[in-house]
Amino acid sequence: MKEIITAYINEEILGGAQAVEVNAEDDLLGSGLLDSLGMMALVAFIEQRFNTKIPPQDMTIENFQTIQSISNYLRKRDVA
Repeated sequence: MKEIITAYINEEILGGAQAVEVNAEDDLLGSGLLDSLGMMALVAFIEQRFNTKIPPQDMTIENFQTIQSISNYLRKRDVA
């Protein structure tokens, strides 16, 4: 799951820029790697790829700060 999300962020959101590559523990929001549009694109990708719906109240910094926290959140919801 982490690998799929990491690949999506690196390729689609960051445009495959070789100078920047995100890792599981990188702060996606605080570092500016993801802006609000990037976050919405990521949520849409996760919903489609993992066939789930993420309620607005779950779109928090705690759940989406890092790829690791996203993965933990999805595991808690039993998303494979």
